[in-house]
Amino acid sequence: MPALTNHPAPGTPASKNPESGLRHQLTAGQMTMVAVGGSIGTGLLLGTAAAIQLAGPAVILTFILAAFVSWSVALALGELASTHPAAGSFGVYADLYLNHWAGFVSRAGYWLAIAVSIGAEMVASATYMRFWFPHVPALVWAFVFSAFLLAINFLSVHNYGRFEFWFAMIKVAVIAAFIALGASLLMTGRTAPQYTTHGGFFPLGPTAPLLAITFAIYTFGGVEFVAVTSGESTSPTAVARAARLTFLTLALVYLGAIVILVGIMPWNRAGVTESPFVTVFRSVSLPGAAHFMNFVVLTAALSGANAALYISSRMLFSLARTGWAPRALGRLSPKGTPTLALLASSYGIIIALVLERWAPAKAFENILRGAFFGMMLSWIVSLAAHINFRRQLTDADAAKIPTPSPLGKWGSIIGLVLVLASTAKTWWDSRINLIVGLTFLIALTVTYFLLRPATSPQTAARVTAE
Repeated sequence: MPALTNHPAPGTPASKNPESGLRHQLTAGQMTMVAVGGSIGTGLLLGTAAAIQLAGPAVILTFILAAFVSWSVALALGELASTHPAAGSFGVYADLYLNHWAGFVSRAGYWLAIAVSIGAEMVASATYMRFWFPHVPALVWAFVFSAFLLAINFLSVHNYGRFEFWFAMIKVAVIAAFIALGASLLMTGRTAPQYTTHGGFFPLGPTAPLLAITFAIYTFGGVEFVAVTSGESTSPTAVARAARLTFLTLALVYLGAIVILVGIMPWNRAGVTESPFVTVFRSVSLPGAAHFMNFVVLTAALSGANAALYISSRMLFSLARTGWAPRALGRLSPKGTPTLALLASSYGIIIALVLERWAPAKAFENILRGAFFGMMLSWIVSLAAHINFRRQLTDADAAKIPTPSPLGKWGSIIGLVLVLASTAKTWWDSRINLIVGLTFLIALTVTYFLLRPATSPQTAARVTAE
C-alpha cells in the first residue's frame, strides 16, 4: 500500500511530487467553510420546494437518508484524504485503487461540472442585483463579480481561506437564525405545527420520501470539496477533522432547516408564491425582509462561486501536473496559486452568460444536468476507491489513520449502492437526464483515449502518495 502522506518529507526532491509548490496553509476550519460555502447555495434557500412537493412533511426522512449517504462519503474521504492529501483528491484515489480511466473521468468530469456551476452562480448573482439596480445590464454585474472572485483567488491560499471562512459564515448564520426563529414560532404557539395537517405525515404515500432523494442528495453536494482542499492542508489530522466538521455542519443546517420549513408551512403551499425562508422572516414582520433575503441569496451565490472557482482551479492544476492537461496550467505564482488554471476555470462564466442570453432555455438546463452527473461521479469514484483502500489496509496502516471510519468499508458499500440507485432513478425519471449523463460519460471516455499521457497517471499518483 502507498505511504500515508503526500506532504513532502525533508530532503524529498520537488520533482517527485507532481503537486509540489502548493502551500500547506489551510486550517481545518477554513477547509470546512470552503466545503460548506460550496455546498450551501441558492438551492437550499430558494429550491427546497421541489423535494417538499414530492414527499410532503415526510421529506424529513428523505433528508435523513441523504445525510447518511453524505456521512458515508465524508467518512470515506476523511480516511482517503488524510492518507493521501492531494488537490487531485478522488482522481488520485481512483488512480491508486481503481484504474486510470476512473481517475481521469472523475477529475475531468468534476472540473467541467464545477466550472459550469460557477457560471450558473454568476448568472444568479446578476439576476439578484436587478432587485436593487433594475436598469443595469446583467452582463455588467457578471464582469464585476467575476473580477472580484478572481482577485480573491489570486491571493495566497491562507488569505483566500480566511476570506471564504467569513464569507460562507454569512449563510450559516442566517440559516441558524432561521432555524432558531422558526423553532420559537412553533414552541410558543404563534404558528400551528403543520407536520400532520393536509393529509398526514405521508400525504403522498409511504414511498414518497424515496422519490425526493435525488434533490436531497444533490443538496449535500460539496462535502467532497474537503478532499480537494487536502492538497493545501496544514496536516493530515486537519483533513480528517475538516471532513467530519463539514458533514456535521451540513447535516445540522439542512436537517434543521427542513424540519422547520415543513413545520411552519403547509407542504402543499411550498414554492407556490415565494421562498419558504422569506415567508418565515415576513411572518414576524422583519423590517426590510425582501432586501435582507436578496442580500442573503446574493452572498450565497457568490460564496458558492468563490469556493467552486478554487476547487475547479486545483482540479485542473492536478490534471496538468499529471499529464492530462497542458503543462502551463500546472504553473504556480510566487504565492503558490495556479493562475492560469484559475483563468481557464472561469470558462463556465462565459458559457453560462452566452446560453442565458442567446440559447434556448433548455440548453442551459441540460448543461446543469451534466454538472449534476459530474458531482455524482466524484462520489461514486470516492466510495468505490475507499472500498478497495480498506481491502488493502493492513493493521499497521490502519493505526496511522488520524480518525478511522467507524463504518469501515461497509459504510462505503451501502453509500455506493444508494448513490448508484439515486443516479439510476434520475435516469429512469427523465430521458433527458439519461441522454445527458451518458453523453457526458461517453465524451469523457473518448477524451481519455485521445489524451492518455506517455507517463502513467497511476505512477504519478503513487509518487504523489509517497
